Amino acid sequence: MKSVRRPAVAVSTMLVLVIIQAAADPTGLLALVGWSGAQPQLAAGLWPFAPYLVFLPVLLGVVWWVAVRAGDRYWTLTAGLTLAVLLAQAAACLVMTWNIPVAAQAAGYVAAKAVPAALIVSAFARWFGGPTNRQSFASGSLWPLVGKRRAGASASLWIPAAIFALVTPLLAGVWWTGAAYAPGVPAARLDRGPLSVTVAVLLIAVATGLCLRWMRSRVPGVLGGWLAALVAGGVVGIVQAAIAFAVDGGLNGDLWPLMAAYVAIADGLAFGSCVGWIVGVSAVVADRIREGRWMRVPRLAGPAAAVIALIAVIVGASLSGTGVVPAEAAGSDASVPAGFLRADGRIIADGHGNQVLLRGVNVNQLVDFYQPKADVAATRPLTEDDFAGIAAQGFNVVRLNLSWSALEPARGSYDQAYLDKITEAVGWAKQHGVYVVLDMHQDGWYNGATPDGTACRPGTDPMWGYDGAPAWATLTDGAPRCEFTGRDISPAGDRAFENFYFDRDGVQSALVATWAKLASMFGDDPTVAGYDLLNEPGFGETAPVTTSYLLGTFYDHAISAIRAAGAPQIVFVEPSILWSGLGFDSGPTPGFTSDHNIVFSPHLYAESITMDRSLGIPAIVSLDRQFTLAQRVADEYNAPLWSGEYGYWGDTKDVDARLTRYAHAEDANLLGSAYWVWKQACGDPQNGVGPTGNGIMVQDCTTGGDGPARTDLLQILSRAYPRTAPGTLTMLAGQDAHILLAGTASEQSCGLNVWVPGTAKPDVRTKGMTNVETAMVPGGWSVTGCASGHYTLTTR
Repeated sequence: MKSVRRPAVAVSTMLVLVIIQAAADPTGLLALVGWSGAQPQLAAGLWPFAPYLVFLPVLLGVVWWVAVRAGDRYWTLTAGLTLAVLLAQAAACLVMTWNIPVAAQAAGYVAAKAVPAALIVSAFARWFGGPTNRQSFASGSLWPLVGKRRAGASASLWIPAAIFALVTPLLAGVWWTGAAYAPGVPAARLDRGPLSVTVAVLLIAVATGLCLRWMRSRVPGVLGGWLAALVAGGVVGIVQAAIAFAVDGGLNGDLWPLMAAYVAIADGLAFGSCVGWIVGVSAVVADRIREGRWMRVPRLAGPAAAVIALIAVIVGASLSGTGVVPAEAAGSDASVPAGFLRADGRIIADGHGNQVLLRGVNVNQLVDFYQPKADVAATRPLTEDDFAGIAAQGFNVVRLNLSWSALEPARGSYDQAYLDKITEAVGWAKQHGVYVVLDMHQDGWYNGATPDGTACRPGTDPMWGYDGAPAWATLTDGAPRCEFTGRDISPAGDRAFENFYFDRDGVQSALVATWAKLASMFGDDPTVAGYDLLNEPGFGETAPVTTSYLLGTFYDHAISAIRAAGAPQIVFVEPSILWSGLGFDSGPTPGFTSDHNIVFSPHLYAESITMDRSLGIPAIVSLDRQFTLAQRVADEYNAPLWSGEYGYWGDTKDVDARLTRYAHAEDANLLGSAYWVWKQACGDPQNGVGPTGNGIMVQDCTTGGDGPARTDLLQILSRAYPRTAPGTLTMLAGQDAHILLAGTASEQSCGLNVWVPGTAKPDVRTKGMTNVETAMVPGGWSVTGCASGHYTLTTR
């Protein structure tokens, strides 16, 4: 009965833990198997049932197995239970996506849930599972250790370790991608270069061999090797984290090294969990051969080995087909006509040999916001004066926030009056020399508030609505519209996003069609710099299936529709809302599109609205480091980087100091950004109802008119910068009307256009430039000129 008692206790404890977590977690996101209050719908397909019909049975089945085989020791059982959770996650995600690399990587996302659960269940199993019988086994044998290790046992350790390490680059899938892996951190990915691969393979081999020696002396058979691979993956992650600490700037005022360490360890554990069976099988086969018992293997072993080999080939082919965009795919699309902006490697270019910096503001005056008070408007009117004022500050781009709910209030029926407003706004921008990025804005998915009479679960609160999708595209399946720590974690909003990602009832397809409509209207207008497909996409309920794979799928469909409509402009793609909340995220799965004319556009809100500010802890990612991490991910797409939002430091005393730091980092990284926000109405739910409407141009809530503009912010935001520069910029620093820039142009270009604020004519000094002219423009000065080769420009 001992062999049954311990697994029965382990399975029972795990099941009870699952139930307790589901009941205690009001969001359904923190538990192993969450329940948000949404009712699974058969019409949605298999994914709503995967946590119950796939995750839970796989979890409990593997728990039983590891409790039987590895249950006599606390730490081996803990490793086995961790394996159970990760495998259950991978299995559930596989039936959601039928994509092996995505499902395998997704296993790592539950590492923070898996390890605590394993520790708890392992403790209960040890305490209440009956007496133990701690047998020791020869490291290379299935049989109990009765004397000295047999000669050749080391071969049973190092041969499986070597096999596992050597196949790793072929099975890398989407592991070891993203912001956590700085240059210099070894990773067994072929796109990381031969040195990185070699070091990583050696590291995996050594870690696996050592873990095999330890684990298989305690756990026999395939499971012993599998658990050794799991632990080895974690060890490799720890080593990667230590190297990252050394090469990626250390703590440097933030907690990033700890987050990078977690990502690396989680990737390692996921890899060991999903692929570690190779070690277990290889070790058993090596045992049979070494001990001369190969011929005594049951007859089914041959066919079983063939099946395993076939699975390995299929898995290898599947995983090796997913990875970063190849370098040769980078660059501007040859089909982009003259006069249109385009992505060109790491920069945004104008097609005439010039780099373009897009610096400007967000304009939210066309957003269909929830209105908390009926007598206080949620938006301010948008007029031509806004664009004239924006241009007079030297800004050359507006990120124009739009609402799907206003565009398509009834399915398939577009509001012509709203379309006319967008067309009018683009026309005003053109008149004042300002580019427009059309942004499909949303916050919390839709503008519905908590209905009266809703009973929010403990830990959540009633909430206002915000903005985004129309009611017909909001499928919440009965999940409550209640918020947990803020608008972006709401069971109703999360379920609506989940339904969107899985295109239930064609909701995602409808938004793709809406983008095609906009592209057909503006595809021939170079004033429109591009299309920002979805603002801060929510994470739904199953990140990273949603935030990486399915988000990338949506982007690919939307990009294809935009191109089919004849629009050649840039498409701006964002990572999920997690980036705004944490300061980093994975972004869409690398290789999500074959289109070259894309820009990676995270919102760089570090030390602003990130959760560390609300929790009162040190910054997860520092304001300065966020640029490095964002560029690292952009490089995986071989795309330029542009921040679609930043700022929003509120009324904190150090707002000017933080904005100054941002400005210095933005210049040092040769980037453009769009500040949030030009104007914010007193009735905007993001503003809260207070004495003023926030933004650069303040509204006096007492009178409803203009209040004093934020000149402290404008002094920093309106500093001198190059709107366009010949070739590529190599250095930039600006403050007020002073600027120092350098660049290199391989061919003669007369595309220099430098904005300088103020009324005093700037004293311009140049090297390597000709035909330099200074002209007064609204709000300041424009410095133009030509350059070839290396050049510099300064103003005094």
